Amino acid sequence: MENSIIDLIIRIKNGYMSQKEEVSSFYSKFKEELIKKLKELKYIKDYSIEEKNKIKIIIIKLNYIENNPVLTDVKIFSKPGRRYYVSYKDLKPVMNGYGYSIISTSKGIMTDKEAKIKKIGGELLFNIW
Repeated sequence: MENSIIDLIIRIKNGYMSQKEEVSSFYSKFKEELIKKLKELKYIKDYSIEEKNKIKIIIIKLNYIENNPVLTDVKIFSKPGRRYYVSYKDLKPVMNGYGYSIISTSKGIMTDKEAKIKKIGGELLFNIW
């Protein structure tokens, strides 16, 4: 896969759309940091890392509230051919504050609110709500 983060977030979105309990993807440290942030924001229930034949796989358990998915939609900004960088000053609220922008900064993965507090910009990966 050219951009594994896009692949991961679309797998999660499609898992919610098809009412799956869990989805899986190949493991990387960057994906694990992203999954930790999504768990902190309660967009996923939990995750685990398994190793099969020396290949690490991350298994993500999806979160539902009264059989409704907590994730409604995703808008991807950075793509392999065009990276999308933003200053903390340019960050706008997502869905009037009900969603989050996920940003890859020099200090790690952050939401738009955390980046504004710390006054750090970075690569805008996607908006999630």
